[in-house]
Amino acid sequence: MTASRDGPVVIVGGGPAGSALAFALARSGAQPIVLDRATFPRPKPCAEYLSPQASRVLASMQVLEEVERSGAAQLAGMVIRAPSGTRVVGEFAGCSVKGFRDRGLSVQREILDAILLRAARNAGADVRESTHIVDVVRDATGRACGVRLADGSEIRGQMVVGADGLRSIVARRLGLASSARWPRRYALVTHYRGVSEIGDCGEMHVERAGYVGIADVGRGLTTVALVVPARHAHGFARGREAYLDAWLAARPQLARRFAGATRVSPVVATGPFASRARRAWAAGAALVGDAADFFDPFTGEGIYAALRGGEMLAPFILEALGAESLGGADGALARYDALRRREFGGKWIVEWLIGAVVGSPRLMNRCARVLSERKDMADLLVGVTGDFVPARAVLNARYLLSLFVLPTPRPTSRVPRTAQ
Repeated sequence: MTASRDGPVVIVGGGPAGSALAFALARSGAQPIVLDRATFPRPKPCAEYLSPQASRVLASMQVLEEVERSGAAQLAGMVIRAPSGTRVVGEFAGCSVKGFRDRGLSVQREILDAILLRAARNAGADVRESTHIVDVVRDATGRACGVRLADGSEIRGQMVVGADGLRSIVARRLGLASSARWPRRYALVTHYRGVSEIGDCGEMHVERAGYVGIADVGRGLTTVALVVPARHAHGFARGREAYLDAWLAARPQLARRFAGATRVSPVVATGPFASRARRAWAAGAALVGDAADFFDPFTGEGIYAALRGGEMLAPFILEALGAESLGGADGALARYDALRRREFGGKWIVEWLIGAVVGSPRLMNRCARVLSERKDMADLLVGVTGDFVPARAVLNARYLLSLFVLPTPRPTSRVPRTAQ
């Protein structure tokens, strides 16, 4: 029995992961269909941050200049404020390891996703917007062979890819979805105009009742993403706008900066976060981007992981399509999942450690004090979260002891001058 079937690769989701995958497949001669229930351009609740290494994937898709021309802001690094008031500044250019660029980007998803999806369409992908998928179709052997739409019709394909985000229908229907119990956090996301003292770094303000991310996204707008533990999210029911206004007003260092600002987009709620599929493939199907895993938005690497994931999956999809047996096709998808774990595994550990620190004011204050005194350590950590410094640069005894244990920070070891 061969793996060959009539029809194209069906990609559910037209965000960064789906667009990157569709672009790569179309450029290689495959025939991807991209299905999304939205009509683009459309807003998307997100911190809207692209790490420096995300620019490499944008360049490979031939859209980097277009994204920059759209008014995207350039970010030099990150500023983190602990509950104690201690400020940490980490700069991408301060790392000894150099990536594709030494600046990140920040741009509205409404703009970015439309550019990416258009690139996929121009490369030859069949993009179908306003298309609502409700189920995965399987053949008699249980292999995914298409999707079912809300109107009852079906679209068949040689393979199905779930690139449909945190609440992936594909992952759920294939029995792959899994939600973690920790950290259970929800977010409120919006845009303001007129926030004062916005510089060229993204900001993370950590408080005892959550944290808020603030960044310039170009065209005079500031994105604001408030993330709170699930136990506080019940307050959203009294009004998302009122909750966000009250949270910002209760923090003097933020209240004065928002005093003259105007909110220019609806406050959108999203979450809970912390989900990871049991594995990123099933017979005839694969998961990519947030559909495969999403831990917490603090490190802000979600868009890069989606873009890189789509780029990474493409050659394995092509291998599976050309396999002489169904077992060979499954083997290709299993190798994709193994590569994902190798490439992202170290970063997942860093995310977990950061999540634990952010959830503990005492640990957060300790780490902020150390990093404020040791800018080289702060730059290194920001480089890891910027996806161009290997995770092993901070996942070693010397760095971790300096951060958590030693009373006096000590120099860190040098790391190889190679980008991840």
